Amino acid sequence: MNTPHPRGAFSAFVLKETRHILRDRQTLVVLIILPFIMVLLFGFAIRTDVEEVRLVVVDASRDSRSRDLVRNLSSTTALYVVGVKDNVSQVEPLLRTGEAAVALVLPTGFARALETGTAAVLIESDGINANYAATSENYVRVVVQSWAAQQGFGTPSIRMDTRMRFNPTLASENLFIPGLLAFVLILISALMTAISLAREKETGTMEVLLVSPLRPLQIIVGKVVPYLALAFFNGVTALAVAWTVFRVPIRGSLALLLAAILLYVLVSLALGILISSLVPDQRTAMMTTLLGLLIPTLALSGFIFPISSMPAWLSPFADIVPATWFILVARGIMLKGIGAILLWKEFLVLGAMAVALLFAASRSLTDRTT
Repeated sequence: MNTPHPRGAFSAFVLKETRHILRDRQTLVVLIILPFIMVLLFGFAIRTDVEEVRLVVVDASRDSRSRDLVRNLSSTTALYVVGVKDNVSQVEPLLRTGEAAVALVLPTGFARALETGTAAVLIESDGINANYAATSENYVRVVVQSWAAQQGFGTPSIRMDTRMRFNPTLASENLFIPGLLAFVLILISALMTAISLAREKETGTMEVLLVSPLRPLQIIVGKVVPYLALAFFNGVTALAVAWTVFRVPIRGSLALLLAAILLYVLVSLALGILISSLVPDQRTAMMTTLLGLLIPTLALSGFIFPISSMPAWLSPFADIVPATWFILVARGIMLKGIGAILLWKEFLVLGAMAVALLFAASRSLTDRTT
């Protein structure tokens, strides 16, 4: 019996593995395309620079000096003045809703205070994202100091106090935990239904369901409902960990937050059903779900990197990521204490996503029967 030469056996083994990779088209496409997509997407999404900071100015005096300072602030490309208000009480609603990221409060008699001594101004910012807030405050501070120097008053003539709202301790957990909830829930929930429906295809029971009296939409809803309770339980336990272990506050309505979790996991389950209805087996369903949801949720949802820092052309892609809307709701309720009156848009978008995904999955199954 002839024993193959070790070098020849090794060459044959390498050739066999190469052919196996080339035959597995799906894995080959992922291995080639995925690095390109990740570098491109994260290259645009991961940005520490801050552009067009939304600024609201409180100018109660409306004198010549304060008006000139507001004009100077408006002409700065790093800042975008969203409004000039008369009362400091008008600032908090703008910071809560995200319409403004930072506020500059000028005192009454601003011009007189400059000419007779020192004018004390206040810079308030949304401190949920502490790094973004600190950068925004620095932008405002530099512009005000530069303006004062141009007017001949000098830097000591303006004393600037700062105050970060909603996250005074600057705890990073307050920023990341709500986003982590969104990230974990969408992956786990989508995987539940994606694997479940793909398993029906592999075992052949899907064909039996398709010829049964059940309509495709009934099959889809029937698949989602049992997992909805389990996914909601996962959301409640994750929220309990965030509150008890990491001390993330819940300043708003707990019932509203639980309703948001229920709606979000419904969207995630429907997304998993849609993915599995388009792929042939469990392996592909799992890979597609993980890769299709992991990267957009990390890069585009605002979980880690502020959406406002991304290029304008990338923002519409962030809007179609379900986690983007849930993170806005979770941070709004948990950290800012806002209610349904200000969050109706986010709830509406999530509800529309759930309906659209369920009907899309139903349509995909209908196409299989025709």
